[in-house]
Amino acid sequence: MKKTKELQKVEDQFEMFQILDEKGKVVNKDAMPELSDEELKEMMTRMVYTRIWDQRAISLNRQGRLGFYAPVAGQEASMIGSQFALDEKDWILPGYRDIPQIYYHGLPLHQAFLWSRGHFKGGQVPEGVRIMLPQIIIGAQITQTAGVAMGLQKDGEKQIAITYTGDGGASQGDFYEGMNFAGAYNLPAVFIVQNNRFAISVPVEKQSAAKTIAQKAVAAGIHGEQVDGMDILAVYAATQKARERGVEGEGPTLLEFLTYRYGPHTMAGDDPTRYRTSEEDDEWEKKDPLVRFRKFLEDKKLWSEDEEEKIVEQAKEDIKAAIKEADGTAKQKVTDLIDITFSDEEPTNLQEQREYYEKKESK
Repeated sequence: MKKTKELQKVEDQFEMFQILDEKGKVVNKDAMPELSDEELKEMMTRMVYTRIWDQRAISLNRQGRLGFYAPVAGQEASMIGSQFALDEKDWILPGYRDIPQIYYHGLPLHQAFLWSRGHFKGGQVPEGVRIMLPQIIIGAQITQTAGVAMGLQKDGEKQIAITYTGDGGASQGDFYEGMNFAGAYNLPAVFIVQNNRFAISVPVEKQSAAKTIAQKAVAAGIHGEQVDGMDILAVYAATQKARERGVEGEGPTLLEFLTYRYGPHTMAGDDPTRYRTSEEDDEWEKKDPLVRFRKFLEDKKLWSEDEEEKIVEQAKEDIKAAIKEADGTAKQKVTDLIDITFSDEEPTNLQEQREYYEKKESK
């Protein structure tokens, strides 16, 4: 398709924002966020922890002990960096891959495992933890985020609602509707697209004629930016600015994080070797967010192999304990689901069903 000068002009505005290059060197000093040494180390700690968690979750899934799971390796910077920029009173509306963000926002680890198993107790979010449960319907969280952001605006809260989807989610109608609504009402919302290049198996180039996903913000009249999603400092800085715009009444932001998932789309039978080449995998492994940030911290004398090994062992212990707690949770029953669904008097037909299942469950 031949592009007009006007379209080319729009696309040229969306250059990728980056602070650290693939070798962990600072290439944009002016954009460096103000983070203490301890905060920098904490970001790395969380990425290492998440990588180990991901490896263990894949193993548990293969053993039949976990249930639904969408691997996250490769996307740690986009997940950890963005959540790190939030206030604890901000709302997160995640997609089904975004478990690390809601864990670090306050959801206990054993409940994350219970959610993966489909247990209702995995969805009983602790009081004061401002998250929604991971959305399975692709893109539905986008419109919901606009609604939550409107509630924050009406209540006069200086907080934002932030949501995550993949490049496939950006092809859904809900994506445009949610952004348009948020833009029309100048809502404190941040829409993050983790562009890992494949909506299950469809490459991003076949999903849209647009050069970037970030430029789709133009149609909604909101701010948009493309960010190196393998660079945790760039992710943090971009999210921090987007949050500031939201709480200061400057409206919503669309952030496109260029990233890559090293594993399959989910553990439900996807085989990435059928639609990705080994050369492409090798190219993106050179951009590994953990390797990049490790080099940066080592150059600053803030990181060592011994420190990382301690985090690895701690992650393994925490995961073991969380799985044990999840295993110790009573199996859910049909009557449990009736109890948590109806708070008032149950319909007659449901009372009959309850009696049926109570007899069945007592055997």
